This record gives sequence, structure tokens and C-alpha cells, in this order.
Amino acid sequence: MAEQSNENKLTEGEDFYYTPEGYKCFTEKYHLKRGYCCKSGCRHCPYGFDKKTGGIRK
Repeated sequence: MAEQSNENKLTEGEDFYYTPEGYKCFTEKYHLKRGYCCKSGCRHCPYGFDKKTGGIRK
């Protein structure tokens, strides 16, 4: 498997953290760095996507 370039490398505590259940949770900073909303209802979504309504909250 090829290693990630430094530009795409994720940093624990900055780009993501592990929940008590052991899942990886991406931070708001990571979502902004990625540059778009994936519309999955992420916990730290800076774009305001609401999974229940399927729309963007203002």
C-alpha cells in the first residue's frame, strides 16, 4: 500500500479523534480542509447539513 503524501496525511486530534466506542470522528477542521459536504450527517459538519430533512441549515 502506498503511503499518504504529507498534504493528505490525517493528524489525530486535529483532523479526527476516536470516540469512546472506538469509531473515528472527523473534526470541523478536517471537513473544511476537504472542502465539501458529504451529506452523511457528520457530527461536526460545518456546512449545516441536516440528515433528517436532507437540506442545509442556515
